[in-house]
Amino acid sequence: MNQFPSDAHVSSWAGISPGNNESAGKRYSGRSTPGNKWLKACLVEAAWAASKTKNTYLKARYHRLAARRGKKRAIVALGHTILIMAYHIIKEQSTYKELGADYFERLNEQAIIKRLTARIQNLGYQVELTKTEIVA
Repeated sequence: MNQFPSDAHVSSWAGISPGNNESAGKRYSGRSTPGNKWLKACLVEAAWAASKTKNTYLKARYHRLAARRGKKRAIVALGHTILIMAYHIIKEQSTYKELGADYFERLNEQAIIKRLTARIQNLGYQVELTKTEIVA
């Protein structure tokens, strides 16, 4: 991995880096760059498989992206995520650490509490929050 100075270089070489075409504040087609078509195909296939797994970070990431961007764009973005993860695992010679399906909920816990409390109050209910211990 020493021939690639950063993860952005390896994703560009693979042809799975996100496109960025903007002029005067207007966003044009963001096609990904041409690159190694075999690696790109393998990453997309791995992304489809990862999106079907249970209780994983990659599945949660896929569903967040697919809701906003669509399924196929989310798969390409997930393939990009897998490549970046593989790059860092190989370069740093570390092991993969699963963040879990609830990673995004834990990341913005206070924002989720505020949003859901406001929704319940808009329905005419009074809300009192108390934190309980979760037994796994």
